[in-house]
Amino acid sequence: MSRVFIAPGKYVQGSGVIREIGRHTSALGSKALVMGGKRALAATQEAVRSSLGKAGMSVVVEGFRGECSKAEIKRVMGIAKKNSVDLIIAVGGGKAIDTGKAVACDMKLPVVVVPTIAATDAPCSALAAIYADDGVFEGPKIVPHNPNCVLVDTDIIANAPVDTLVAGMGDALATFWEADSCYKSQKPNPRTGGTPPSEAAYMLSRLCYDTLLRWGLEAKLSAERKVVTPALEKIVEANVLLSGLGFESGGLAGAHSVCMALDVLPAPHKRYHGEKVAFGTLVQLVMEGRSREEINEVMGFCRSVGLPTNLAALGVIAPSEGDIMKVAEGATKEGRPIHDTWFPVTAKMVYSAIWAADAIGS
Repeated sequence: MSRVFIAPGKYVQGSGVIREIGRHTSALGSKALVMGGKRALAATQEAVRSSLGKAGMSVVVEGFRGECSKAEIKRVMGIAKKNSVDLIIAVGGGKAIDTGKAVACDMKLPVVVVPTIAATDAPCSALAAIYADDGVFEGPKIVPHNPNCVLVDTDIIANAPVDTLVAGMGDALATFWEADSCYKSQKPNPRTGGTPPSEAAYMLSRLCYDTLLRWGLEAKLSAERKVVTPALEKIVEANVLLSGLGFESGGLAGAHSVCMALDVLPAPHKRYHGEKVAFGTLVQLVMEGRSREEINEVMGFCRSVGLPTNLAALGVIAPSEGDIMKVAEGATKEGRPIHDTWFPVTAKMVYSAIWAADAIGS
């Protein structure tokens, strides 16, 4: 049986690497559309223009309007076509990055990703999460290849809001536990063309988890002082690279399914993806019957860095039984990755696990 491991063409991380972007991307195109939100462009635009200019490349800059929706993808694609660009550079958080990946996919262009926060593992993946204009998750868009280059300047990350780094740890927290579920089940992973997880993906997911436990709190403290330390470098790599490689080639399971389904309630829309994934990880562990020692370890980590451990921390106050059943039904819809668990999963099981995880975390 074959195994497939997928990854970006190049991963660059370090203090001040934004000034090297021209050197790393000049072989990919000569005219780039640089797209991102206001804060992301403010943090990067001057350095990007200078570096690309020194590499003989021209630049078109366009602001991102906040949602990775079909309408926004179509709008940005129209600007790219009008300006005859041959390279997309997506700057910012997960939704801006996913929009850039989707535009590059539809135009069959190379894409360079420059995350300005380490809030998710989206930068390295061949996946774009598509939302409706009102923020409700619609589904994934699988793109034909991973980004040609991912460039992460840790100076920029250190100066981003601390809660974005913490949210990234929440997203990364699920990586090992979901990969472990998929490794047990050996079910086909749609992100690798239907092959089971590789040994490399499984071990990288474990390294991701161990790195979080060892360096997570110290990295948060470094980010609070806006300084780059070895701990911060390790956690940025865990959030962006290790988690990205681990989830994509190792697989997703219950944690992300619960995260996706929480958006059927209005309150979690305001919370970061990684915060919802962290609670989803606890739900997955309870549903799978993991040991109390394992649950306590994950719970303790969440509390140490400030990740949610119950529904109230996600803004879901006094939910009804019907509210939680809607989440459970959403998590177990056909096609959700929770069905890659090694045993059959029902909405009733998820419903029970949500209530139990909420009680333990409270």
